[in-house]
Amino acid sequence: MSTQAEPKAISPRQAADILARNPRAILVDVRSSMEFLFVGHPVGAVHVAWIDEPDWDINPDFVVKVRKLLLGGIAPEHTGSDAMVILICRSGKRSHEAGKLLLQHGIENVCHIDEGFEGELDDAHQRSSIGGWRYHGLPWEQC
Repeated sequence: MSTQAEPKAISPRQAADILARNPRAILVDVRSSMEFLFVGHPVGAVHVAWIDEPDWDINPDFVVKVRKLLLGGIAPEHTGSDAMVILICRSGKRSHEAGKLLLQHGIENVCHIDEGFEGELDDAHQRSSIGGWRYHGLPWEQC
């Protein structure tokens, strides 16, 4: 298992740059199905919910699903992989927790977008006005 306890926090722009330069990097959106579909998501993001409706429990298959995305998975003893997992949620909190679990299970190259997709709430209790993927004008889509 990894000795790193925390996923590396990166900005939305840093994540977009990594994704553009590293074809083995994957962007995993860990928000609920409803958020992913109706609020929108970064173009190219793969959806693997950390918690989801109807019970809002942590997904017991989260690590396995992410491993499958990494071209067959990274065994815990594998080192030196340039495959990178970048996690995104609404504001960076769920992605941080999901990243810690991946690290605990031996996936070594894990980052999370610290501003998330929508950023934190502003003084008017609205998102996407002080940070996040959308705030920075990065490509996104919704269903």
